Amino acid sequence: MVIMNNTTVADIILAMEAIAPSGLAEKWDNSGLQVGDTTWPVKKIGISLDPLPEVVKAAFAKKIDILITHHPLIFSPLKSINLSTPIGGVIEMALHHKIAIYSAHTNLDSVSGGLNDMLACKIGLENIKVLGESLEPQFCKVVIYVPCTHEDFVLEALLDQKLEAAAGKIGNYTCCSFRNTGKGTFKPGSLAHPFHGASDKLSHVDEVRIETIVQKKDLEKVITHVGKSHPYETMAYDVYPLTSPPDEIIPIQGIGRVGELADKTSLSLFAMDLKKKLNINSIKLAGKPDLTIKKVALCTGSGAGLMDSFLKSGAEVYISGDFKYHDARTAEAANLGLIDIGHFNSEHIMVKELACKLRKFLFNTGTHVKVEEMVLEKDPFYFV
Repeated sequence: MVIMNNTTVADIILAMEAIAPSGLAEKWDNSGLQVGDTTWPVKKIGISLDPLPEVVKAAFAKKIDILITHHPLIFSPLKSINLSTPIGGVIEMALHHKIAIYSAHTNLDSVSGGLNDMLACKIGLENIKVLGESLEPQFCKVVIYVPCTHEDFVLEALLDQKLEAAAGKIGNYTCCSFRNTGKGTFKPGSLAHPFHGASDKLSHVDEVRIETIVQKKDLEKVITHVGKSHPYETMAYDVYPLTSPPDEIIPIQGIGRVGELADKTSLSLFAMDLKKKLNINSIKLAGKPDLTIKKVALCTGSGAGLMDSFLKSGAEVYISGDFKYHDARTAEAANLGLIDIGHFNSEHIMVKELACKLRKFLFNTGTHVKVEEMVLEKDPFYFV
């Protein structure tokens, strides 16, 4: 394995794009680089839920180069940067100590294996599906024709995993492609500058047909990137839309999850078990204590916006944070249950889980960077 010692913020952003693509973020969100420069070197990464002043201060003490958070530092547009405000102070501290801050917010919520799946896994749900609108990426098949002499160069560019718009991903497999050989025929025009052959003369070239799968949203980036390694003046390629790709190609992604418990239980017993699994001191319930629970809906963070989806899902209970009074009344009227575990408790699990994912990804790509979990944060709410 080749060890990379010149890792930059840009490299870490590419790694995060592979784990939680920014294209999955909601339109109102502000995921991505919040503060910093993509050329800054990175030897150590910190993971936290929030970019709090005390977290950034600790990041400096721990010599962290980039802090990856779930909640964005800059959520609404800033009209000014006042260093006496909490956000201004964090920006000043981060820039002074050259600590980049990067957020993976609703994209980490929606992605397969992301925050909602992390919570579903901790609860022990099976047969998991998306609660809200399913974000199914559209795919196409790209076929590129290249002379045999340049086959490896073009294939490497096409399946470059450092490219934000990486091609060839099918389920849990990457670098997937198919190749076969054939004879290419063409006649360059009088103004052409052909790689092979001469103007106005018919040419025959031994070529390789390389095909792979690409998300439609990434097509332009992939073609542009591959074109830089292709020897022809005009690259020959075809694009075929895939209207119904197999289920294993499309991971479940979208906001919220619905799944089933291994065995039926009551709302009160399920709530007690939930407290133990998530190590929570107290939670809020709405609904009859003896309500039978088998199917469970959940949404990390503030899930009140998916109440209608919950009511249509067939789930008997909905787990989230920040439920309102009228949400509880709605659940009561439908003879269903709500469990409010709090915004913090539903999302803080991302610190450990994301750190593990990022360590594994960086190790597999030969990137020698430390990843540290920032454990300073506590729920801002407490009971008296």
